[in-house]
Amino acid sequence: MSAPSLPYLPDLETIDPSLDLRAEIERLRRERNAVILAHYYQEPEIQDLADFVGDSLQLSQAAAKTPADVIAFCGVHFMAETAKILNPGKRVVIPDLDAGCSLADRCPADAFGEWLKNYPDHKVVSYINCSAGVKAHSDIICTSSNAVRVVESFPRDQKLVFAPDRHLGRWVMRQTGRDMVLWPGFCIVHEQFTALRVAQLKARHPGARIIVHPECDATVSRMADFVGSTAALLKYVGTEPAMSFIVGTEAGILHQMHKLRPEAELIPIPADSGCNCALCPYMKLNSIEKLYLALRDLQPEILLDEDLRRRALGPVERMLALG
Repeated sequence: MSAPSLPYLPDLETIDPSLDLRAEIERLRRERNAVILAHYYQEPEIQDLADFVGDSLQLSQAAAKTPADVIAFCGVHFMAETAKILNPGKRVVIPDLDAGCSLADRCPADAFGEWLKNYPDHKVVSYINCSAGVKAHSDIICTSSNAVRVVESFPRDQKLVFAPDRHLGRWVMRQTGRDMVLWPGFCIVHEQFTALRVAQLKARHPGARIIVHPECDATVSRMADFVGSTAALLKYVGTEPAMSFIVGTEAGILHQMHKLRPEAELIPIPADSGCNCALCPYMKLNSIEKLYLALRDLQPEILLDEDLRRRALGPVERMLALG
């Protein structure tokens, strides 16, 4: 019997230190017919190299439309999985396979499936920040950009389960006036923003607009001048005439906000842990060196069982059909 193969681990020591990594990535992108997709929370140098930068919905739409043979997904694992769900014939690689998601990890597919047995008459709306296994248990997927629209697509008398983010679920309930059963998950970054921190910043910057992601606790989102997805927060900064913004989401978005409004003051809400910024440790596992290796070796590759992929595809496609 042959020994089981070990998972691919990026070996940075195999990189020639004399290489111009940006030039090499450009070369490999052409040779592989590859597209580089990057989330707003990636390091600035990765965002600047990407063919497309967006939030979860925008990246799902881009993955569904790309003619590339290879998708290099600079984000976290569930995002790359979604790209593979939509593109079974393409190679999907991620710079670091350990780039997971605290929210997705808190909702194991097996446990979720057992829990759903308590709600047999409910339709299941799952936030895209979940595994392929959870998507396969769902009726439709949503993102923070379209969660309200997805929920409102169901008749008012239809009972709903919303998973896995309890804060996003509660925010959607306030927007729609609907009751839903919530899976008790949360994001470790957005969970750390507190009303006290926001109040302290507002006292120091009374003219600033408070803008936060709906994954924040209700005590924070209720204080905000604007609540929206990562893309919506970026758009708000670009169109709102204010000169100062208190920003409640992962600090990677500040790179695009600075590019859009270099004259504006951007004030990240500090995490309650005492850090002066809010960084997702999983998003930051990706690096330009690991991106180069992923394109060079076409590893680590995202692979899915075909039956699971098909079961997860329907809920994702129903989301994309809503726009």
